[in-house]
Amino acid sequence: MIPRRSLVALTIAAAAACRAPEIPVEQRYPAGSLFRTQYRVVDGTRLRMIDTGQGAPVVFIHGFAASMYSWRKTLPAVVAAGYRVIAFDNRGFGFSDKPADDYSNAAYARLVVALLDSLHLPSAVLVGHSMGGAIAAEVALRYPARVRGLVLIDAAGFGVRWPGILKVGRWPGAGGVATAIRGRWVTERLLRSTYADPSKVTEEDVDQYYAPVPEPGYGRALRGVLREFRFDTLVGRLGAVAAPTLVMWGAADRWIPVRDGSRLAAELPRGVFVIIPRTGHAAAEESPDEVNRLLLTFLKEGLPRVPENLAWSTPSSQFWRFNSPSIPSTRQRSAN
Repeated sequence: MIPRRSLVALTIAAAAACRAPEIPVEQRYPAGSLFRTQYRVVDGTRLRMIDTGQGAPVVFIHGFAASMYSWRKTLPAVVAAGYRVIAFDNRGFGFSDKPADDYSNAAYARLVVALLDSLHLPSAVLVGHSMGGAIAAEVALRYPARVRGLVLIDAAGFGVRWPGILKVGRWPGAGGVATAIRGRWVTERLLRSTYADPSKVTEEDVDQYYAPVPEPGYGRALRGVLREFRFDTLVGRLGAVAAPTLVMWGAADRWIPVRDGSRLAAELPRGVFVIIPRTGHAAAEESPDEVNRLLLTFLKEGLPRVPENLAWSTPSSQFWRFNSPSIPSTRQRSAN
């Protein structure tokens, strides 16, 4: 068996040896799309963001080691449906600031609220994926008046099954591994592990995910997140979430299994749990049509006339009906 110290050294050496050039600035998302980026200083952090569209605001919070690129297949559909979309590279990720610390769950929740304040928004629907789901739920718990609705997609909060290299990076004293996770091959491997069908990941996807990695502060920020952020703090707390909540989960999620999604959804007093077949952890990227359909139905039908207990539906039924006088008792369904 390789000693832990040796394994760390080998991991650092392998990662550091496989750097690749980043794509040019003019090719970074949202280049080639209908969106344009802006920068805004929020809670002391310079955030790169998209803010476009008219109507009720919907804020998108990406997951660990991702960026607003992860919402590329969702944002156009939501704007076209008549909503204002706000997506941003979170602190420490993408092309936003990457300080040495301030990566706790409370700090991220405070950042989201500060962003709403800076945009003069009293409340919004929050859509969070993975780590972003844990952040969105934390906002709903700490600042309930600011959250009109909640959408959690393969959300963290009940723990994560970390891939090997990130598991090593979380070991005490192994912070150098996080700094050394800078190879394009590492980015590609981690990204493919979030899909049920890894062949769906394109070279462009890898390029876009890898683009921020060579930035000088990337390793420091990643180390800060792994050190400060807790991915298991929602257990036993979600009963206090007042907002109507849609929970979507990839049936083949290897990072956070469906059973954890079921446990998470079971705690929500006003939630519905939907399993998306043949889909991994990155549901919005791998199965965008289904995710967009569910999301837009929730925005249009689930928020304006939500009953005291948000309707559940059975796996064999049609999509839930929020005003149904007869609400089935089961808490999950499959999206077919």
